[in-house]
Amino acid sequence: MASKGLQDLKQQVQGAAQEAVTAAGASAQQVVDQATEAGQKAMDQVAKTTQETIDKTANQASETFSGFGKKLGFMK
Repeated sequence: MASKGLQDLKQQVQGAAQEAVTAAGASAQQVVDQATEAGQKAMDQVAKTTQETIDKTANQASETFSGFGKKLGFMK
């Protein structure tokens, strides 16, 4: 009888340990997913900001050259 009780206790402990490992793995995966998502958002923001800067710089260059062309009489 005592060995049956110990066997049941062993199975309960093993089951609890397996559940803890599974929960820890799920939590770790959530952390990885959140970090990946945050990294992707950061990269998206960098790309957006870079594109906006390129667009602004191109527009400024275009306006500057247009102004030079008008001053030199090439453009009206």
